[in-house]
Amino acid sequence: MKNNRFKGKNVLVTGGLGFIGSNLAIELVGQGARVEVLDALIPDMGGNRFNIHPILKNIKVTIADMRNRLKVKKAIKDKEIIFNLAGTLSHVDSMTNPFLDLEINCNAQLCLLEACRQFNPSVKIVFAGTRNQYGRTLYSPVDEKHLQEPTDINGINSIAAEKYHLLYGKIYGIKTTSLRMTNTYGPRHQMHHPKQGVLNWFIRQLIDGEEIKLFGDGTQIRDVNYVSDVVDALMLAAVSAKSNGEVYNLGGCPITLRGFVEECINIYGRGSWSLIKFPKDRKAIEIGNYIADIKKIREDLGWQPKVDIQTAIAMTIDYYLKNKKHYF
Repeated sequence: MKNNRFKGKNVLVTGGLGFIGSNLAIELVGQGARVEVLDALIPDMGGNRFNIHPILKNIKVTIADMRNRLKVKKAIKDKEIIFNLAGTLSHVDSMTNPFLDLEINCNAQLCLLEACRQFNPSVKIVFAGTRNQYGRTLYSPVDEKHLQEPTDINGINSIAAEKYHLLYGKIYGIKTTSLRMTNTYGPRHQMHHPKQGVLNWFIRQLIDGEEIKLFGDGTQIRDVNYVSDVVDALMLAAVSAKSNGEVYNLGGCPITLRGFVEECINIYGRGSWSLIKFPKDRKAIEIGNYIADIKKIREDLGWQPKVDIQTAIAMTIDYYLKNKKHYF
């Protein structure tokens, strides 16, 4: 998305030292926005100062927890657009530590929304929802009207957070929209564990020379997006009045996990994989196949993924080979 609609705009990116947030911040700076990133740098949740190395001199960095109302109040006051990407994504952790997931994915969201209601009601907020809100699907492809019946605490709290944003739009007139993101991969993702993105973890295992382990038969379908396509969707939603009060699926690139791994091996030139039995805790929350219907966002905002899987995998591998010491 190359235009000047962000030039001179005051923009806040929550979770801005994380995977998607940092890629977004880099693109925003490139388009002339005045960017502040807010991140708590909670261990193991993906924040990494190196992620914003290319733009470090061009942005404001605030290290603060979004549950800190005073810090949030200060951060939002002069902003025209907020990309609200702060949150935790781990399905397994949400089941073992549900109260932390509640704090980060619900309480923190209300802190942000209340601050905007009181001190910046004219702001536009783009919220990062998740395909995990749907749970096991009843039909395919999945449109935005599909029943939301999550298989874990994280999905339930994501629904609540999205509902908070939409409610503040209806009741208080704050311009809000939610993008229900699917499996996203690419540069600047944390690479220490697989709990926030198995696709990137496969790439780490490949680079480390480890045999990649696939649960079950490996034929589970995931709808995947390269991070630059997700950034484009976020920015389109931010500048469109049509997106106000709406929710949109991302996706458009379905592939089996086995197929994704085989593409990675072919592009890297070596590697191996094997099948293992589903761990009990993972099997209980497995969503099964997922293919998104992206007709709504394509028609409303003109978005569809541009980067093919082979190119995206090659760019991702290249990034981590060059910057391994900052992520592995």
